Amino acid sequence: MKEAKPIGEFCIRSKARHVVIIGNGISGVTCARHLRKRDSSSRITIVSGETQHFFSRTALMYIYMGHMKYEHTKPYEDWFWEKNRLDLVQDWVTSIDFEQKRLAFNNREPLKYDILVLALGSKSNLFDWPGQDLQGVQGLYSYQDLQSMEVNTRGCQRAVVVGGGLIGIEMAEMLRSRDIPVTFLVREQAFWDNVLPLEEAQLVGRHIREHHIDLRLGAELERILDDGTGNVKAVVTKDGEEIPCQFVGLTVGVSPNIDLVRNTRLEISKGILVDEHFATNIPNVFAIGDCVEYRTPPPMRRPVEQVWYTGRMHGETLAHNLAHEPVPYKPGPWFNSAKFLDIEYQTYGLVPSKWEEPVGSFYWEHPAGKKCLRLLFDNSTRQLLGVNIFGMRLRHELFDEALRSNTAVEEVLEQLHKANFDPEFYDRHYAEILQKFNQQFGTNLQLRREKKQKSLWAYFGF
Repeated sequence: MKEAKPIGEFCIRSKARHVVIIGNGISGVTCARHLRKRDSSSRITIVSGETQHFFSRTALMYIYMGHMKYEHTKPYEDWFWEKNRLDLVQDWVTSIDFEQKRLAFNNREPLKYDILVLALGSKSNLFDWPGQDLQGVQGLYSYQDLQSMEVNTRGCQRAVVVGGGLIGIEMAEMLRSRDIPVTFLVREQAFWDNVLPLEEAQLVGRHIREHHIDLRLGAELERILDDGTGNVKAVVTKDGEEIPCQFVGLTVGVSPNIDLVRNTRLEISKGILVDEHFATNIPNVFAIGDCVEYRTPPPMRRPVEQVWYTGRMHGETLAHNLAHEPVPYKPGPWFNSAKFLDIEYQTYGLVPSKWEEPVGSFYWEHPAGKKCLRLLFDNSTRQLLGVNIFGMRLRHELFDEALRSNTAVEEVLEQLHKANFDPEFYDRHYAEILQKFNQQFGTNLQLRREKKQKSLWAYFGF
């Protein structure tokens, strides 16, 4: 292998090395796959106590809803790992000896490593509510959580979901798919309004209620009541209301899963502290994915980022750095996507829940209340700062390039139709959006029409 500069205190020169990755989520598996492409000689081992094989965590809900089976969530056939000489160990790591470079397990002999990659993921937040350890109370993150939910909701007459966010709305949708009545306790005054601007938060809130979910805004959990046998029988809110239920979903966010490395010499804060190359303070030890906290965040990024896309980019970057001359992690503009029931959501750049001058805002919402577009921009330079899209599919490339090149908001709007990603026959709203912007800002923007290419039908004479 070609010599390269050191990352932290580790110099990538050794050809005979054993790379061990703890965690088989998107970041750990991406790192293993890309490292194998670049390095044919190293031994690579992926360790996970959760499952033997990598699966799509975002698809867990569809298993419960009956749309998929577990085997459908595995992106690779089971033979893929052996063919690519990626060793799999299914067991829980109980401790790490950083001095001896050795992992201890629940059920197998210790394992030595030369290079260790910590891809430990997230864990569900808990806030010491009385009764949170009762049977029928749980979060939703791991495959084991899904299995528990399958057991805990059998015969359930009513459920309560606590916490307004992406996991909470997924859990509510899962329960409603089985006709289980759901009360959704959200302490904010509008759904997810600590993340979404008010109009978007209200749009989602209306949509939740239209799906027969009992959304309670400004409602906080006080305690969970025992039925006398160790099972949940009700929740009590801070205003004293008692809501009978047999299942409680605690979905008040996630935090880096760093319990394994607490009280060790590995430096941690909210997450495992890493530099721009994902190196920790210990030589030969790296961290990627949800468990990471950047010592110096990349421009316009938060110190902790717990989304699928960043985990994948972490894995790709570290794999490159373990095989070639290291490069710093430069993710570019922030982006994410999700679904609120059947409304798709995309966000690019910076769209906080509130903003001040010199930030300006343009907001368009369809009369049906299921689609909207928000653009934030600098009032003085007109530079696009961020985008929220609900109910429409628009291509990533247009907004990513616009944010990278400091494009003016007017230019983005005139090219908006180029980002279309909706299937044929879906309604297009670009003219309506431009009309609203022209009315609000006194401009005269028009869509930049390009010469149409002949369709395939024309070539065949139809």
